[in-house]
Amino acid sequence: MFTLGDIPRRGARVHTHKEALIFGSRRLTFGEFDRRVNRAANALLALNCQRKQRIAILAENSHKYLEVYFAAAKVGLVIVPINIRLAPNEIVQIICDSESVVFLAGDGYENLGFGIRNASPSVHTWISLDNPVDEYIFYEDLVQTASDADPFISVDETDLAVLMYTGGTTGLPKGVMLSHRNLLSATLGMALGFKFSEFDTTCMFLPLFHASIWPVLVCLMVGGKVVLLKRADLEAILQAIQDEKCTHMNAVPTIYNWLMDYPELNKFDLSSLRLVIYSGSPMPVEILKRCMNKFGNIMAQGYGLTEAAPLVTIFPPHDHELEGPKSRLLLSAGKEAVPAEVRIVGDDGQPVAAGEVGEIAVRGPNITSGYWKREKLSQEKIRDGWLHTGDMGRLDEEGYLYLVDRKADMIITGGENVYPSETENILYQHPAVHECAVVSAPDRRWGERVQAVVTLKPGATVTEEDLIVFCKERLAGYKCPKKIEFWEEIPKTPIGKLLRKEVRKEFWQKMDRNIS
Repeated sequence: MFTLGDIPRRGARVHTHKEALIFGSRRLTFGEFDRRVNRAANALLALNCQRKQRIAILAENSHKYLEVYFAAAKVGLVIVPINIRLAPNEIVQIICDSESVVFLAGDGYENLGFGIRNASPSVHTWISLDNPVDEYIFYEDLVQTASDADPFISVDETDLAVLMYTGGTTGLPKGVMLSHRNLLSATLGMALGFKFSEFDTTCMFLPLFHASIWPVLVCLMVGGKVVLLKRADLEAILQAIQDEKCTHMNAVPTIYNWLMDYPELNKFDLSSLRLVIYSGSPMPVEILKRCMNKFGNIMAQGYGLTEAAPLVTIFPPHDHELEGPKSRLLLSAGKEAVPAEVRIVGDDGQPVAAGEVGEIAVRGPNITSGYWKREKLSQEKIRDGWLHTGDMGRLDEEGYLYLVDRKADMIITGGENVYPSETENILYQHPAVHECAVVSAPDRRWGERVQAVVTLKPGATVTEEDLIVFCKERLAGYKCPKKIEFWEEIPKTPIGKLLRKEVRKEFWQKMDRNIS
Protein backbone atom coordinates (compact mmCIF):
# COMPACT_ATOMS: atom_id res chain seq x y z
CA MET A 1 0.00 0.00 0.00
CA PHE A 2 1.36 3.41 -1.02
CA THR A 3 -0.27 6.73 -0.17
CA LEU A 4 0.35 10.38 -1.02
CA GLY A 5 2.23 10.85 2.24
CA ASP A 6 4.72 8.17 1.18
CA ILE A 7 6.07 10.40 -1.59
CA PRO A 8 8.07 12.73 0.71
CA ARG A 9 8.63 9.87 3.17
CA ARG A 10 10.31 7.69 0.55
CA GLY A 11 12.16 10.68 -0.92
CA ALA A 12 13.75 11.35 2.47
CA ARG A 13 14.90 7.72 2.73
CA VAL A 14 16.24 7.30 -0.81
CA HIS A 15 17.31 10.82 -1.85
CA THR A 16 18.01 12.42 1.55
CA HIS A 17 20.53 15.08 0.47
CA LYS A 18 19.31 15.59 -3.10
CA GLU A 19 17.47 18.82 -3.90
CA ALA A 20 13.74 18.26 -4.11
CA LEU A 21 12.11 21.68 -4.21
CA ILE A 22 13.09 25.22 -5.15
CA PHE A 23 10.82 28.19 -4.50
CA GLY A 24 12.38 31.62 -4.84
CA SER A 25 15.44 31.68 -2.62
CA ARG A 26 14.27 28.62 -0.66
CA ARG A 27 15.98 25.36 -1.63
CA LEU A 28 14.97 22.16 0.16
CA THR A 29 16.49 18.70 -0.03
CA PHE A 30 14.22 15.66 0.18
CA GLY A 31 15.23 15.22 3.80
CA GLU A 32 14.55 18.85 4.69
CA PHE A 33 11.25 18.87 2.84
CA ASP A 34 10.03 15.71 4.57
CA ARG A 35 10.95 17.09 7.99
CA ARG A 36 8.96 20.26 7.31
CA VAL A 37 6.05 18.12 6.12
CA ASN A 38 6.27 16.16 9.40
CA ARG A 39 6.27 19.39 11.42
CA ALA A 40 3.16 20.60 9.58
CA ALA A 41 1.49 17.21 10.09
CA ASN A 42 2.18 17.18 13.82
CA ALA A 43 1.00 20.79 14.10
CA LEU A 44 -2.33 19.84 12.50
CA LEU A 45 -2.72 16.96 14.95
CA ALA A 46 -2.00 19.35 17.84
CA LEU A 47 -4.83 21.57 16.56
CA ASN A 48 -7.25 18.67 17.20
CA CYS A 49 -7.73 17.79 13.55
CA GLN A 50 -9.21 14.32 13.25
CA ARG A 51 -8.62 11.73 10.51
CA LYS A 52 -10.86 12.21 7.43
CA GLN A 53 -11.70 15.82 8.32
CA ARG A 54 -11.26 18.44 5.61
CA ILE A 55 -8.87 21.41 5.62
CA ALA A 56 -9.23 24.22 3.06
CA ILE A 57 -6.36 26.19 1.54
CA LEU A 58 -6.60 29.43 -0.45
CA ALA A 59 -3.20 30.50 -1.74
CA GLU A 60 -0.93 30.92 -4.71
CA ASN A 61 1.92 28.48 -5.27
CA SER A 62 4.59 28.15 -2.59
CA HIS A 63 6.66 25.45 -0.88
CA LYS A 64 4.36 25.83 2.14
CA TYR A 65 1.35 24.90 0.01
CA LEU A 66 3.04 21.59 -0.84
CA GLU A 67 4.05 21.01 2.77
CA VAL A 68 0.42 21.29 3.85
CA TYR A 69 -0.70 19.09 0.93
CA PHE A 70 1.56 16.22 1.99
CA ALA A 71 1.13 16.85 5.72
CA ALA A 72 -2.61 16.38 5.40
CA ALA A 73 -2.01 13.13 3.53
CA LYS A 74 0.32 11.80 6.23
CA VAL A 75 -2.26 12.17 9.00
CA GLY A 76 -5.34 11.14 7.01
CA LEU A 77 -6.79 14.62 6.53
CA VAL A 78 -8.42 15.68 3.27
CA ILE A 79 -7.02 18.73 1.51
CA VAL A 80 -9.56 21.10 -0.11
CA PRO A 81 -7.68 23.34 -2.58
CA ILE A 82 -9.67 26.48 -3.43
CA ASN A 83 -9.49 28.38 -6.71
CA ILE A 84 -8.13 31.84 -5.89
CA ARG A 85 -10.36 33.47 -8.51
CA LEU A 86 -13.62 32.44 -6.90
CA ALA A 87 -15.90 35.04 -5.36
CA PRO A 88 -16.24 35.11 -1.55
CA ASN A 89 -19.72 33.55 -1.66
CA GLU A 90 -18.36 30.66 -3.77
CA ILE A 91 -15.50 30.13 -1.31
CA VAL A 92 -17.99 30.06 1.56
CA GLN A 93 -20.06 27.52 -0.35
CA ILE A 94 -17.03 25.23 -0.73
CA ILE A 95 -16.02 25.58 2.93
CA CYS A 96 -19.54 24.86 4.12
CA ASP A 97 -20.13 22.03 1.65
CA SER A 98 -16.86 20.34 2.60
CA GLU A 99 -17.33 21.18 6.29
CA SER A 100 -13.67 22.17 6.46
CA VAL A 101 -12.34 22.58 9.99
CA VAL A 102 -9.16 24.52 9.11
CA PHE A 103 -8.72 27.42 6.70
CA LEU A 104 -5.21 28.30 5.49
CA ALA A 105 -4.74 31.65 3.77
CA GLY A 106 -1.76 32.51 1.59
CA ASP A 107 -0.16 35.89 0.99
CA GLY A 108 -2.85 38.46 0.17
CA TYR A 109 -5.85 36.28 1.04
CA GLU A 110 -5.94 36.83 4.79
CA ASN A 111 -8.42 39.72 4.59
CA LEU A 112 -10.79 37.59 2.57
CA GLY A 113 -10.76 35.16 5.47
CA PHE A 114 -11.99 37.88 7.82
CA GLY A 115 -14.93 38.51 5.51
CA ILE A 116 -16.12 34.91 5.44
CA ARG A 117 -15.60 33.90 9.09
CA ASN A 118 -19.16 34.37 10.24
CA ALA A 119 -20.43 32.38 7.26
CA SER A 120 -18.03 29.48 7.86
CA PRO A 121 -19.12 27.87 11.15
CA SER A 122 -17.31 24.56 10.58
CA VAL A 123 -13.86 26.22 10.66
CA HIS A 124 -12.29 26.16 14.12
CA THR A 125 -8.73 27.19 13.13
CA TRP A 126 -7.51 29.98 10.83
CA ILE A 127 -3.87 29.81 9.70
CA SER A 128 -1.88 32.39 7.71
CA LEU A 129 0.79 30.76 5.57
CA ASP A 130 3.02 33.71 4.74
CA ASN A 131 2.33 36.70 7.00
CA PRO A 132 1.79 37.13 10.76
CA VAL A 133 -1.79 38.45 10.94
CA ASP A 134 -3.99 39.14 13.97
CA GLU A 135 -6.62 36.45 14.61
CA TYR A 136 -4.65 33.96 12.52
CA ILE A 137 -2.14 31.40 13.72
CA PHE A 138 1.11 31.94 11.82
CA TYR A 139 2.19 28.82 9.94
CA GLU A 140 5.92 29.30 10.61
CA ASP A 141 5.25 29.48 14.34
CA LEU A 142 3.47 26.15 14.13
CA VAL A 143 6.16 24.31 12.17
CA GLN A 144 9.03 25.72 14.23
CA THR A 145 7.56 24.41 17.48
CA ALA A 146 6.22 21.05 16.21
CA SER A 147 8.17 17.79 16.13
CA ASP A 148 9.86 16.77 12.87
CA ALA A 149 9.29 13.07 13.62
CA ASP A 150 7.03 11.23 11.20
CA PRO A 151 3.60 10.81 12.85
CA PHE A 152 3.02 7.44 11.11
CA ILE A 153 -0.76 7.66 11.20
CA SER A 154 -2.49 4.70 9.54
CA VAL A 155 -3.91 5.83 6.18
CA ASP A 156 -5.50 3.50 3.63
CA GLU A 157 -5.06 3.91 -0.12
CA THR A 158 -8.85 4.01 -0.52
CA ASP A 159 -9.15 6.95 1.91
CA LEU A 160 -10.07 10.32 0.47
CA ALA A 161 -6.95 12.45 -0.05
CA VAL A 162 -8.15 15.49 -1.99
CA LEU A 163 -11.56 17.06 -2.42
CA MET A 164 -11.07 19.12 -5.56
CA TYR A 165 -13.93 21.45 -6.43
CA THR A 166 -14.48 22.00 -10.11
CA GLY A 167 -16.91 24.08 -12.12
CA GLY A 168 -16.81 27.12 -9.84
CA THR A 169 -16.19 29.43 -12.78
CA THR A 170 -18.92 27.79 -14.86
CA GLY A 171 -21.61 26.90 -12.33
CA LEU A 172 -22.05 25.64 -8.77
CA PRO A 173 -18.78 24.05 -7.59
CA LYS A 174 -18.90 20.28 -7.17
CA GLY A 175 -16.39 18.36 -5.10
CA VAL A 176 -14.52 15.62 -6.97
CA MET A 177 -13.46 12.94 -4.49
CA LEU A 178 -9.93 11.72 -5.19
CA SER A 179 -8.48 8.94 -3.07
CA HIS A 180 -4.81 8.17 -2.52
CA ARG A 181 -5.25 5.26 -4.95
CA ASN A 182 -6.78 7.54 -7.61
CA LEU A 183 -3.94 10.05 -7.41
CA LEU A 184 -1.08 7.57 -7.23
CA SER A 185 -2.46 5.41 -10.05
CA ALA A 186 -2.47 8.47 -12.30
CA THR A 187 0.93 9.61 -11.02
CA LEU A 188 2.51 6.24 -11.81
CA GLY A 189 0.83 6.24 -15.22
CA MET A 190 2.31 9.63 -16.08
CA ALA A 191 5.74 8.68 -14.75
CA LEU A 192 5.70 5.66 -17.07
CA GLY A 193 4.06 7.34 -20.06
CA PHE A 194 6.32 10.39 -20.07
CA LYS A 195 9.42 8.49 -18.85
CA PHE A 196 10.19 10.71 -15.85
CA SER A 197 13.28 9.88 -13.79
CA GLU A 198 15.34 11.25 -10.91
CA PHE A 199 17.31 13.26 -13.48
CA ASP A 200 14.27 15.36 -14.42
CA THR A 201 13.48 18.86 -13.19
CA THR A 202 10.02 20.29 -13.82
CA CYS A 203 9.26 23.99 -14.03
CA MET A 204 5.92 24.22 -12.20
CA PHE A 205 3.91 27.40 -12.61
CA LEU A 206 0.31 26.25 -13.09
CA PRO A 207 -1.73 26.55 -9.87
CA LEU A 208 -1.37 23.86 -7.23
CA PHE A 209 -5.08 24.11 -6.44
CA HIS A 210 -5.80 22.51 -9.82
CA ALA A 211 -5.36 18.95 -11.14
CA SER A 212 -2.32 20.46 -12.89
CA ILE A 213 -0.39 19.67 -9.69
CA TRP A 214 0.50 16.28 -11.25
CA PRO A 215 4.09 17.15 -12.42
CA VAL A 216 4.97 17.89 -8.78
CA LEU A 217 3.70 14.50 -7.64
CA VAL A 218 5.44 12.69 -10.50
CA CYS A 219 8.83 14.37 -10.07
CA LEU A 220 8.93 13.99 -6.30
CA MET A 221 7.82 10.37 -6.58
CA VAL A 222 10.71 9.41 -8.89
CA GLY A 223 13.29 11.55 -7.10
CA GLY A 224 13.34 14.46 -9.53
CA LYS A 225 13.31 18.16 -8.72
CA VAL A 226 10.52 20.74 -8.67
CA VAL A 227 11.21 24.38 -9.51
CA LEU A 228 8.08 26.08 -8.24
CA LEU A 229 6.93 29.53 -9.37
CA LYS A 230 4.25 31.55 -7.62
CA ARG A 231 2.30 32.01 -10.84
CA ALA A 232 2.63 31.85 -14.64
CA ASP A 233 4.86 34.82 -15.46
CA LEU A 234 6.50 34.37 -18.88
CA GLU A 235 9.87 35.91 -18.06
CA ALA A 236 10.07 34.06 -14.75
CA ILE A 237 9.27 30.77 -16.50
CA LEU A 238 11.98 31.25 -19.12
CA GLN A 239 14.51 32.43 -16.53
CA ALA A 240 13.82 29.43 -14.30
CA ILE A 241 14.20 26.95 -17.17
CA GLN A 242 17.52 28.55 -18.12
CA ASP A 243 18.95 28.95 -14.60
CA GLU A 244 17.83 25.61 -13.14
CA LYS A 245 18.32 23.59 -16.35
CA CYS A 246 14.73 22.37 -16.24
CA THR A 247 14.02 19.33 -18.38
CA HIS A 248 10.24 19.58 -18.37
CA MET A 249 7.36 22.02 -18.43
CA ASN A 250 3.59 21.59 -18.63
CA ALA A 251 1.20 24.33 -19.76
CA VAL A 252 -2.11 24.96 -21.47
CA PRO A 253 -2.27 26.04 -25.14
CA THR A 254 -2.98 29.67 -24.21
CA ILE A 255 0.35 29.97 -22.39
CA TYR A 256 2.23 28.39 -25.29
CA ASN A 257 0.56 30.91 -27.60
CA TRP A 258 1.79 33.73 -25.33
CA LEU A 259 5.29 32.22 -25.24
CA MET A 260 5.50 31.96 -29.03
CA ASP A 261 4.58 35.67 -29.27
CA TYR A 262 6.92 36.73 -26.43
CA PRO A 263 9.49 39.17 -27.92
CA GLU A 264 12.32 38.02 -25.62
CA LEU A 265 11.81 34.28 -26.15
CA ASN A 266 15.00 33.68 -28.14
CA LYS A 267 17.19 35.40 -25.55
CA PHE A 268 16.85 32.45 -23.16
CA ASP A 269 18.72 29.15 -23.30
CA LEU A 270 16.02 26.45 -23.21
CA SER A 271 18.23 23.64 -24.49
CA SER A 272 17.89 21.65 -21.23
CA LEU A 273 14.24 20.87 -22.03
CA ARG A 274 13.64 17.28 -23.10
CA LEU A 275 9.84 17.25 -22.73
CA VAL A 276 7.30 20.03 -23.29
CA ILE A 277 3.74 18.93 -22.46
CA TYR A 278 0.52 20.64 -23.42
CA SER A 279 -2.76 19.82 -21.72
CA GLY A 280 -5.93 21.35 -20.32
CA SER A 281 -7.66 21.97 -23.66
CA PRO A 282 -7.15 21.00 -27.32
CA MET A 283 -4.07 22.62 -28.84
CA PRO A 284 -4.80 24.56 -32.04
CA VAL A 285 -2.63 22.95 -34.70
CA GLU A 286 -1.09 26.26 -35.78
CA ILE A 287 0.16 26.94 -32.25
CA LEU A 288 1.44 23.36 -31.96
CA LYS A 289 3.41 23.73 -35.20
CA ARG A 290 5.04 26.94 -33.95
CA CYS A 291 6.01 25.19 -30.70
CA MET A 292 7.49 22.24 -32.59
CA ASN A 293 9.52 24.58 -34.77
CA LYS A 294 10.84 26.28 -31.62
CA PHE A 295 11.38 23.34 -29.26
CA GLY A 296 11.90 20.50 -31.73
CA ASN A 297 10.53 16.98 -31.45
CA ILE A 298 9.97 17.09 -27.68
CA MET A 299 6.30 18.06 -27.59
CA ALA A 300 3.83 15.73 -25.88
CA GLN A 301 0.19 15.89 -24.90
CA GLY A 302 -1.74 14.69 -21.92
CA TYR A 303 -5.54 14.58 -22.07
CA GLY A 304 -7.47 14.21 -18.88
CA LEU A 305 -9.85 15.76 -16.39
CA THR A 306 -10.05 16.28 -12.65
CA GLU A 307 -12.24 13.19 -12.24
CA ALA A 308 -9.39 11.07 -13.70
CA ALA A 309 -6.74 12.55 -11.35
CA PRO A 310 -6.25 13.71 -14.22
CA LEU A 311 -4.83 11.07 -16.63
CA VAL A 312 -6.70 9.59 -19.63
CA THR A 313 -4.44 9.56 -22.73
CA ILE A 314 -0.85 10.36 -23.67
CA PHE A 315 0.42 11.57 -27.06
CA PRO A 316 4.22 11.14 -26.94
CA PRO A 317 6.91 13.11 -28.80
CA HIS A 318 7.66 10.35 -31.32
CA ASP A 319 4.11 10.62 -32.69
CA HIS A 320 4.52 14.35 -33.36
CA GLU A 321 5.53 14.84 -37.00
CA LEU A 322 5.03 18.02 -39.02
CA GLU A 323 5.25 16.27 -42.40
CA GLY A 324 4.36 12.88 -43.83
CA PRO A 325 1.55 10.39 -43.14
CA LYS A 326 1.86 10.68 -39.35
CA SER A 327 1.24 14.44 -39.46
CA ARG A 328 -2.51 13.69 -39.31
CA LEU A 329 -1.92 12.54 -35.73
CA LEU A 330 -1.25 16.13 -34.67
CA LEU A 331 -5.02 16.44 -34.34
CA SER A 332 -5.18 13.53 -31.90
CA ALA A 333 -4.78 13.28 -28.12
CA GLY A 334 -2.82 10.04 -28.34
CA LYS A 335 -3.70 6.65 -26.91
CA GLU A 336 -5.06 5.57 -23.56
CA ALA A 337 -2.45 5.71 -20.81
CA VAL A 338 -1.75 3.20 -18.08
CA PRO A 339 -4.01 2.55 -16.14
CA ALA A 340 -6.97 4.11 -18.02
CA GLU A 341 -9.34 2.35 -20.40
CA VAL A 342 -11.14 4.52 -22.97
CA ARG A 343 -14.16 4.01 -25.18
CA ILE A 344 -16.57 6.15 -27.21
CA VAL A 345 -20.26 5.75 -26.50
CA GLY A 346 -23.49 6.95 -28.08
CA ASP A 347 -26.51 8.49 -26.37
CA ASP A 348 -27.57 4.98 -25.32
CA GLY A 349 -24.29 4.47 -23.49
CA GLN A 350 -23.17 1.72 -25.85
CA PRO A 351 -19.81 1.77 -27.70
CA VAL A 352 -19.87 3.17 -31.25
CA ALA A 353 -17.82 2.00 -34.22
CA ALA A 354 -14.27 3.23 -34.84
CA GLY A 355 -14.31 6.66 -36.44
CA GLU A 356 -17.75 7.62 -35.12
CA VAL A 357 -18.14 10.64 -32.84
CA GLY A 358 -19.58 10.05 -29.39
CA GLU A 359 -18.99 10.79 -25.73
CA ILE A 360 -15.64 9.81 -24.23
CA ALA A 361 -15.99 7.34 -21.36
CA VAL A 362 -13.11 6.15 -19.19
CA ARG A 363 -12.53 3.73 -16.33
CA GLY A 364 -9.61 2.65 -14.18
CA PRO A 365 -8.19 2.88 -10.65
CA ASN A 366 -7.48 6.59 -11.20
CA ILE A 367 -11.17 7.44 -11.68
CA THR A 368 -13.04 9.23 -8.88
CA SER A 369 -15.65 7.35 -6.91
CA GLY A 370 -17.98 10.31 -7.36
CA TYR A 371 -18.91 13.79 -6.23
CA TRP A 372 -19.04 14.88 -2.59
CA LYS A 373 -22.62 14.81 -1.23
CA ARG A 374 -24.00 14.55 -4.79
CA GLU A 375 -25.08 10.97 -5.13
CA LYS A 376 -27.50 11.58 -8.00
CA LEU A 377 -24.85 13.36 -10.09
CA SER A 378 -22.35 10.60 -9.27
CA GLN A 379 -24.79 7.97 -10.55
CA GLU A 380 -25.45 9.98 -13.70
CA LYS A 381 -21.77 10.48 -14.52
CA ILE A 382 -20.38 7.10 -13.42
CA ARG A 383 -22.32 4.16 -14.81
CA ASP A 384 -21.17 0.53 -14.58
CA GLY A 385 -17.73 1.77 -13.55
CA TRP A 386 -17.38 4.09 -16.58
CA LEU A 387 -16.99 7.84 -16.11
CA HIS A 388 -18.90 9.71 -18.82
CA THR A 389 -16.71 12.74 -19.33
CA GLY A 390 -18.98 15.12 -21.26
CA ASP A 391 -16.22 15.41 -23.88
CA MET A 392 -16.95 14.39 -27.45
CA GLY A 393 -14.43 12.44 -29.48
CA ARG A 394 -13.68 9.50 -31.74
CA LEU A 395 -11.23 6.60 -31.76
CA ASP A 396 -9.53 5.53 -34.99
CA GLU A 397 -8.65 1.96 -35.95
CA GLU A 398 -5.24 2.27 -34.24
CA GLY A 399 -6.67 3.48 -30.93
CA TYR A 400 -5.77 7.16 -31.27
CA LEU A 401 -8.29 9.42 -29.58
CA TYR A 402 -9.43 12.58 -31.36
CA LEU A 403 -11.10 15.21 -29.22
CA VAL A 404 -13.99 16.93 -30.96
CA ASP A 405 -15.23 19.26 -28.23
CA ARG A 406 -17.17 19.56 -25.03
CA LYS A 407 -20.64 18.12 -25.47
CA ALA A 408 -22.03 21.24 -23.82
CA ASP A 409 -20.18 23.52 -26.26
CA MET A 410 -21.63 21.98 -29.41
CA ILE A 411 -23.56 24.47 -31.57
CA ILE A 412 -26.71 23.34 -33.37
CA THR A 413 -27.39 25.74 -36.23
CA GLY A 414 -30.01 25.02 -38.88
CA GLY A 415 -30.06 21.37 -37.81
CA GLU A 416 -26.29 20.95 -38.25
CA ASN A 417 -23.85 20.16 -35.44
CA VAL A 418 -20.82 22.44 -35.21
CA TYR A 419 -17.90 21.77 -32.85
CA PRO A 420 -16.25 25.11 -31.94
CA SER A 421 -12.66 23.83 -31.86
CA GLU A 422 -12.81 22.99 -35.58
CA THR A 423 -13.72 26.59 -36.44
CA GLU A 424 -11.19 27.96 -33.92
CA ASN A 425 -8.42 25.91 -35.55
CA ILE A 426 -9.11 27.68 -38.86
CA LEU A 427 -9.20 31.16 -37.29
CA TYR A 428 -5.82 30.51 -35.64
CA GLN A 429 -4.34 30.01 -39.11
CA HIS A 430 -4.93 33.67 -39.92
CA PRO A 431 -1.74 35.66 -39.23
CA ALA A 432 -3.60 38.50 -37.48
CA VAL A 433 -5.39 36.32 -34.91
CA HIS A 434 -3.87 36.08 -31.44
CA GLU A 435 -6.68 34.30 -29.58
CA CYS A 436 -10.22 33.28 -30.47
CA ALA A 437 -13.28 31.60 -29.04
CA VAL A 438 -16.24 30.25 -30.98
CA VAL A 439 -19.61 29.92 -29.27
CA SER A 440 -23.32 29.76 -29.98
CA ALA A 441 -25.33 32.98 -30.13
CA PRO A 442 -29.08 33.52 -30.61
CA ASP A 443 -30.20 33.90 -34.20
CA ARG A 444 -33.75 34.59 -35.40
CA ARG A 445 -33.31 32.62 -38.60
CA TRP A 446 -31.21 29.65 -37.48
CA GLY A 447 -32.04 29.46 -33.76
CA GLU A 448 -28.32 29.46 -32.99
CA ARG A 449 -25.48 30.87 -35.04
CA VAL A 450 -21.74 30.33 -35.01
CA GLN A 451 -20.32 33.38 -33.26
CA ALA A 452 -16.61 34.15 -32.91
CA VAL A 453 -14.74 36.58 -30.69
CA VAL A 454 -11.15 37.40 -31.59
CA THR A 455 -8.17 39.24 -30.13
CA LEU A 456 -5.53 40.45 -32.57
CA LYS A 457 -1.76 40.34 -32.45
CA PRO A 458 -0.08 43.68 -31.64
CA GLY A 459 -0.15 45.96 -34.67
CA ALA A 460 -2.32 43.57 -36.73
CA THR A 461 -5.49 44.69 -38.52
CA VAL A 462 -8.20 42.61 -40.17
CA THR A 463 -11.93 43.07 -40.77
CA GLU A 464 -14.81 40.85 -39.77
CA GLU A 465 -15.56 40.24 -43.44
CA ASP A 466 -11.95 39.23 -44.15
CA LEU A 467 -11.99 36.60 -41.41
CA ILE A 468 -15.37 35.20 -42.48
CA VAL A 469 -14.14 34.86 -46.08
CA PHE A 470 -10.92 33.24 -44.77
CA CYS A 471 -13.02 30.62 -42.95
CA LYS A 472 -15.33 29.99 -45.91
CA GLU A 473 -12.33 29.16 -48.08
CA ARG A 474 -11.36 26.39 -45.64
CA LEU A 475 -14.57 25.16 -43.99
CA ALA A 476 -18.12 24.10 -44.85
CA GLY A 477 -20.34 27.17 -44.82
CA TYR A 478 -22.43 26.12 -41.82
CA LYS A 479 -19.25 25.81 -39.70
CA CYS A 480 -18.13 29.38 -40.44
CA PRO A 481 -18.84 32.29 -38.11
CA LYS A 482 -21.87 34.32 -39.10
CA LYS A 483 -20.56 37.19 -36.98
CA ILE A 484 -17.22 38.07 -35.42
CA GLU A 485 -16.50 40.53 -32.62
CA PHE A 486 -13.07 41.93 -31.74
CA TRP A 487 -12.35 41.97 -28.00
CA GLU A 488 -9.42 43.30 -26.00
CA GLU A 489 -9.30 40.11 -23.91
CA ILE A 490 -11.06 36.74 -23.73
CA PRO A 491 -12.02 35.43 -20.24
CA LYS A 492 -9.82 32.60 -18.96
CA THR A 493 -9.58 30.14 -16.09
CA PRO A 494 -6.68 30.42 -13.59
CA ILE A 495 -4.63 27.94 -15.66
CA GLY A 496 -5.24 29.92 -18.86
CA LYS A 497 -8.00 27.94 -20.56
CA LEU A 498 -10.41 30.09 -22.56
CA LEU A 499 -13.81 30.29 -20.87
CA ARG A 500 -16.27 29.72 -23.67
CA LYS A 501 -19.21 29.75 -21.26
CA GLU A 502 -18.39 33.29 -20.15
CA VAL A 503 -18.10 34.36 -23.78
CA ARG A 504 -21.38 32.66 -24.67
CA LYS A 505 -23.11 34.34 -21.73
CA GLU A 506 -22.44 37.75 -23.33
CA PHE A 507 -24.64 36.79 -26.26
CA TRP A 508 -27.38 34.86 -24.42
CA GLN A 509 -27.79 36.85 -21.20
CA LYS A 510 -30.69 38.89 -22.57
CA MET A 511 -32.52 35.83 -23.87
CA ASP A 512 -35.11 33.75 -22.03
CA ARG A 513 -32.86 30.69 -22.00
CA ASN A 514 -29.20 29.80 -22.02
CA ILE A 515 -27.51 27.06 -24.00
CA SER A 516 -25.18 25.09 -21.75
